[in-house]
Amino acid sequence: MGIDPLSSELLAPLDLAFWHLETADHPMHLGALARFDPGPGDPGDVLDLLRERAAAIPRLRMRVRDVLLPVGGAAWSVDKDFDVRRHVRHVPLPGDPPDVTAGATRLAGELMERPLERGRPPWEMYLLTGAPGGPFAVLVKLHHALADGMRAVAIGAGIFDEIAGARTAAGRRRTRPVPPRSWLPGPLNVADAARGRLEEFGRALGVGASVVRASRLDPRGTPALTAGSSGTRRLATVDLDLEEVRRVRRFAGGTANDVLLAVTAGALRHWMLERGERPPTADPRALVPVSRRRPGGAPGPGNTFSAYLLDLPLSDPDPLDRLHSVRRRMDRNKAAGPTRGAGAVAVLADQLPPLAHRFGAPLAQGAARMLFDVLVTNVPLPRSTLSLGGCPLRALHPMAPLARGQALAVAMSPYGGQVHIGLVADGKAVPDVDRLAHAMADELAELVKLTRRT
Repeated sequence: MGIDPLSSELLAPLDLAFWHLETADHPMHLGALARFDPGPGDPGDVLDLLRERAAAIPRLRMRVRDVLLPVGGAAWSVDKDFDVRRHVRHVPLPGDPPDVTAGATRLAGELMERPLERGRPPWEMYLLTGAPGGPFAVLVKLHHALADGMRAVAIGAGIFDEIAGARTAAGRRRTRPVPPRSWLPGPLNVADAARGRLEEFGRALGVGASVVRASRLDPRGTPALTAGSSGTRRLATVDLDLEEVRRVRRFAGGTANDVLLAVTAGALRHWMLERGERPPTADPRALVPVSRRRPGGAPGPGNTFSAYLLDLPLSDPDPLDRLHSVRRRMDRNKAAGPTRGAGAVAVLADQLPPLAHRFGAPLAQGAARMLFDVLVTNVPLPRSTLSLGGCPLRALHPMAPLARGQALAVAMSPYGGQVHIGLVADGKAVPDVDRLAHAMADELAELVKLTRRT
């Protein structure tokens, strides 16, 4: 197909960590459920189009293989037996449901339970269809070792008409092979490399000390969020009006993400009360990822992010007070920066040698519960209108993986005047995740009402 293979490229330390953290009950793949309005083509045409465009994305032809050096490392290499039909499949929704959204969400939960096959390029796509000529959905699964949220968007966007068309119009320019990542500096920059490593090591020591201080032996929040993992998955989706989010932000200050974090806190509080539980006296803690990529720069391969830790103010009964509390706490996080504090565990992982990730993964798997209770992430999407085979994209709900000991992950993406939210939950611990999704819509409505009154 005229695609230049990427040369053998070592997995960065953080990518290697995600690769080894995976177990059968805790698959480490990201996901997205995209919903499309009906278009002129039939499912067969859309399936062929998905396969053609996915096969044209070089990164999706790469698989992980072990290497001799560095010891314990692994590398990306082109899968010589790549067959896109193994990765892109058509699954009709059972029972021809009238509501494709609900049917696709239920089926996506089952598909998200299954780990990706590790001997092949670690990704899958599923075309989910109901009645002929009706709306349909596409589920994308992409291993976290391959990309973080922003890089996943950059890779997955290649299936849309607008991105694929721009790539074709620009022509197929020959790209330079990516040189392998080396664990040894070149002879001309030994001093610079050593200085940089010393600075990074010093920063990692500070992060490590913060992680130890922030770790907790007492789980917080509802028992559902601290229940043992079952390996099952349930999904729920909700769409919030982006202009209402901005209205609240204009009133309270801060950022739209502050508003969405406050909405998450309020929804968790109401959800617990509906379950007959009292809100915890000690606020549960959220891990809030933040990109470390340069603004405006093209996303590079692999994972490049850090995170903040945020105590969600569930104990406060007033929605506006919760919002102001979230804003103050996030302002403190931002003032400290994304490479300091216990939330910057990704920075710490970047400093460990490959062998430590390979053999330390069993110990690291249980550390997430000691550090945070829920993951809340915001994944930006292209602002332009997107379509697939002429079928307009109606919504795209991102999905984050669950670490061991975690029962809930919340991912958000603004697109088309809406904030599309995907909730991934342990199926046994949080069987009523749909109620939590409804509570998020109710919490935003309450905030809008209060700001109008004020």
